[in-house]
Amino acid sequence: MTKTNNRIKESVGSRVFSLVNGFFLVFLCFLTLYPIWYCLVASFTATSYLSAHQGVLFVPHMFTTSAYRLAFTHPLLLSGYKNILIVLAVSLPLNIILTLFTGYFLASKNVLFKPVIQFLIMFTMFFNGGMIPIFLNIRSLGLYNTLWTLILPGSISVYNCIICRTAIQAVPESLNESAYLDGANDLVIVFRITLPLIMPTIAVLLLYYGIGHWNAWFPASIYLQDNNKLPIQNIMRSILIANSNLLNASATETDKVDDFAETIKYSTIILTTVPVLCIYPFLQKYFVKGVMIGAVKG
Repeated sequence: MTKTNNRIKESVGSRVFSLVNGFFLVFLCFLTLYPIWYCLVASFTATSYLSAHQGVLFVPHMFTTSAYRLAFTHPLLLSGYKNILIVLAVSLPLNIILTLFTGYFLASKNVLFKPVIQFLIMFTMFFNGGMIPIFLNIRSLGLYNTLWTLILPGSISVYNCIICRTAIQAVPESLNESAYLDGANDLVIVFRITLPLIMPTIAVLLLYYGIGHWNAWFPASIYLQDNNKLPIQNIMRSILIANSNLLNASATETDKVDDFAETIKYSTIILTTVPVLCIYPFLQKYFVKGVMIGAVKG
């Protein structure tokens, strides 16, 4: 008995398309990853080589760690990491709880005054009071020069609430109705039924809020006066500006590039992005699921 081959033979055009598509995706991946790799390599490259050889860089040349040594000698580096970790530890649970409650409200039906409240919530997504009124409000509430000014004003995002609402709407209503018949209230439904079923979306929201807090250097530069309370992004920025100003003050007229400040820039980029890059792989599978939930049902 001869064994029949059930495989469908690809045409020449299909093979050419797969080959071209594969090369295109590899090239696109290279364009995405190379800037990060360049920053890492340039941070370990000697400034003299970096200034004399502009262009593509794949491996470190004249390997040195002087930029990192200078960054770690900053007296506020450890306090910057400590402050941002405190902000994340307090903000993320508050962000998720408020977003979950708001999303549950927006997804609920037959709620009293829901259209009016929903309009007020959506209104804040497009309009705000402005920088000066917000500053005066924070100072009058006693939040100025405290870490709470980095936590409470950004404790909820309307955009993230809409994502959460979309995920909650995908939960079958029969589950909530069964829970109501068994005597459960809304808090039990939110934490015992809704929350476990939308964990992929919660992971996405954690990533959104976490990256937002990690990169939020501007509010700290306005509302924090004590340098010991500054987060890591502001510390890295001060290191970059201090070295740039110092070298620019001593530069001659023929100097066109501030070489050492350029190396400091790459080292600060690595120090502020590596923690996020280390966390993302653990949330990637939830991130994909959460995005698909929001894409299927709008």
